[in-house]
Amino acid sequence: MSSTETPVHVLILAGGAGTRFWPASRAARPKQLLPLLGGEPLITATARRVLPLCARGGSAGWERLWIATGEHLVAPTRAALPDVSERRLLVEPTPRNTAPCIGWAATTIARDDPDAIVVVLPSDHHIADVPRFLEVLEAAVASAQGGAITTIGIRPTHPETGFGYIEAEEAAGAASAAPRRVLRFVEKPSRERAAEFVASGRFLWNAGMFIFRAGDMRAAIRAHLPALAEGLDEIDRAAALGAAAEAEAVLRVFPRLPAVSVDHGVMEHVAGLAVVPGDFGWSDLGSWQSAWELAEKDERGNSAPAGSVLVDAQGNYLVDLRGRDGGAREEIDSRVIALVGVEGLVVVETDDALLIVPRDRAQDVKHVVDALKARGQGRHT
Repeated sequence: MSSTETPVHVLILAGGAGTRFWPASRAARPKQLLPLLGGEPLITATARRVLPLCARGGSAGWERLWIATGEHLVAPTRAALPDVSERRLLVEPTPRNTAPCIGWAATTIARDDPDAIVVVLPSDHHIADVPRFLEVLEAAVASAQGGAITTIGIRPTHPETGFGYIEAEEAAGAASAAPRRVLRFVEKPSRERAAEFVASGRFLWNAGMFIFRAGDMRAAIRAHLPALAEGLDEIDRAAALGAAAEAEAVLRVFPRLPAVSVDHGVMEHVAGLAVVPGDFGWSDLGSWQSAWELAEKDERGNSAPAGSVLVDAQGNYLVDLRGRDGGAREEIDSRVIALVGVEGLVVVETDDALLIVPRDRAQDVKHVVDALKARGQGRHT
C-alpha cells in the first residue's frame, strides 16, 4: 500500500482545565471551545484543517477523526464538531494524561488496521500556513509508514523558556522538511540555555504532535509502559464482546491506568524516533499575550472592540465577552470601555468577571483560578 493509500486517522486531544485564558475559559469551557481568534472555536478550526489528510483514499474525512475528551466536555465538544460521530468520541472517565488516551486510540484503531497511521494533535493551537502544515504532516506520515514513530518540531524563532525542546541529529535550521533522528528531549530550559539551543541550530520546539502506525504505538507502550499495556489489553478484550462491555471496561479500567504523558512515558525511550522540522506559523496560544500577538492591532499596538476609547494608550489588548452567558444586550451595546495613559495591559470582561493584568504577566492568570478555588468560589472557574 502506498503512502497516498494508507488510511490516516487524526486524534485531537481535547481535555484542558481552562486556566490560562480565564475568565473567558472555564473548567466547563476550556480554551479549545473558544473562538479566541474570531470565527469558529479552536477545536473546530483544528479539525477542518486536517480533513484533507483524513479524506485521502476516498474517505469523507470525518469518519477518521477521533476526539479524546472528558465526560464534562462531551456536550460542548459535540456542538463544536457536529459532524464527528459519537463512536469517534473517546470519553475519558477521569484524566490520566496523554499516554493512556493516545494508547486507547491506537488500540481502538489497530483493531481494524494495525498499519493505519495515527496523527495526534492538540486541539487548541493556531496554524497560520495551513498548506505548509499539511505538507509537513505528509512528510511525517511517510516517516511513520516506514516504521518510525515521528514527531513534528517547530523551528524556533526566539529563545523561548515556556516550551520543551527536541535536539535533532542534523542542523535544524536547514529548509528541508526531511525527517531527522531525535537525539533527546529537553525540559523547559533557562533563558541562557534556550539562547544556546536556538544559536546551535539543532534544537526544535516540542509542539506535542505525534505520528505513528497504530501497531507501532501499541508495541512501544508494551515495551516502556507495561502496566498501561495490560489495562489497554483488558479494554480491548472487552470490546470484542460488544460496545456495552467495552464501555463498562473503560469505566472500570481507565481510572487505574498510570497517569503519564506520552512524552515521558514513551517518546523519550523509543529507539529510532524521528522528527520533521516545521515552519508554518505555529502558536500554542498559551496565554492572552499569545492572543494579542496574533490579533489585529492599530498603529499603537492596541487591539480593542469597535467603539472603545483609547487615549495615549499603546500595546493593550481589550476583549469584551459580555452577553455570551446571557447578559442584557442593550446594556452591553451602550457601554463604553476606555483606556487612558496605560501600556501593555490585557483587559478581559465577561458577564461575571473582569481581568486586568500586564501582558508580560499573562502566564500568571492561572493563579487567579487557584485563588478562587481556595476561597470557595469555584463557580467562577
